[in-house]
Amino acid sequence: QVQLVESGGGLVQAGGSLRLSCAASGVIASITSRAWYRQAPGKQRELVAQITSGSSTNYADSVKGRFTISKDNAKNTVYLLMNSLKPEDTAVYYCGAAGLVAGKLVYYWGQGTQVTVSS
Repeated sequence: QVQLVESGGGLVQAGGSLRLSCAASGVIASITSRAWYRQAPGKQRELVAQITSGSSTNYADSVKGRFTISKDNAKNTVYLLMNSLKPEDTAVYYCGAAGLVAGKLVYYWGQGTQVTVSS
């Protein structure tokens, strides 16, 4: 079992920056990749950025060049640095982690943190 706890959300003006953190605990060795998702009101949850155990990264087109995902293995923490924020980035941001348990892929979620960008 893996537990994920996000922090760092809040209210920011357009053009500003925020850094989200996601701390993992539990059976960390089972994790194969970490990611950030977001869900705006009335919309489906979407992948924002992903980082693998080998540190390969992948970004949604809408955030490329503005957001950066990184990790600190010693702290079991993944970060999402969000620059040049836009009102359309407003959403609940969720931390996710994929893990292998008894040969099966299991996905874990954090509780979410609200990011609000004012115009």
